[in-house]
Amino acid sequence: MLTPMHELLQDAKQGHYGIPAPNVFSRFTMEACLQAADELNAPVILGCPGVFGIEEMGELARFYERRYPKVPFALNLDHGGPFEHIIRAIRAGFSSVMVDRSTLPYDQNVAESKEVVKIAHAVGVSVEAELGHVGQGNEYEETRDAGLTHPEEAASFVEETGVDCLAVAVGTSHGAYKGTPHLEYDLLSTIAQSVDVPLVLHGGSGTGDDLIAKAIACGIQKVNLWTDLSQASNMAVKAAIEADYAPDVDPNKKKTNACQYDEMGAAAYKEALKHYMHVFGCVDKA
Repeated sequence: MLTPMHELLQDAKQGHYGIPAPNVFSRFTMEACLQAADELNAPVILGCPGVFGIEEMGELARFYERRYPKVPFALNLDHGGPFEHIIRAIRAGFSSVMVDRSTLPYDQNVAESKEVVKIAHAVGVSVEAELGHVGQGNEYEETRDAGLTHPEEAASFVEETGVDCLAVAVGTSHGAYKGTPHLEYDLLSTIAQSVDVPLVLHGGSGTGDDLIAKAIACGIQKVNLWTDLSQASNMAVKAAIEADYAPDVDPNKKKTNACQYDEMGAAAYKEALKHYMHVFGCVDKA
């Protein structure tokens, strides 16, 4: 059932578990995520950046909501940038939008996030914002410390904007890490104690199961995933293609078709996500 994201996260906050937020970009990936949730009786948050097709994902979510009626899930606009994307996501039936103004000065971040909250809440849509800035893994050592979230700003930001959840920078990065990830757990615990809304960790891929599990224990409720799931899918397709076109393969052998490659990739995507559902402690929490 398509659900406002803040309801799922409030349950996670009370139950002390995390909910994975995998990116979806096609019918194969969306169904893979909902199948994983259905099989493990877990909630899931489907993240869709604006570049992946806002209206298409909205339509697919309604279709798969009917196919998997027992799965509590949210459809969230991930890293919502242009105001146009945010409004399109709301109109397309997303149950949550992220307004990402994390690279702007604090006052401007507050003002623009507050405006989105006013619009989204009027139609029952949850809002995520980011304070501090989670950078890219390929420049981890250079940028990690510069974007860390300040606890005193987190408390005032939540109060001033009215956001439903807050993405914080505590030592993770997007994409593959160049260097070894290390998280600021004392900082995270302090932020969790200073705000009453659920907290979000971007850059979950490659961080390590133990590090993420500890972050959830310290106050994280939502963990964004993309790179690890994408790589699992890519490797499954790569293995299938290599098996089809190896030099010693009979040239007359029937080859796997493009749709089957998509299905193989989605199956690997699903298994990688199921692994994280166990790590996050959300199995049987639906």
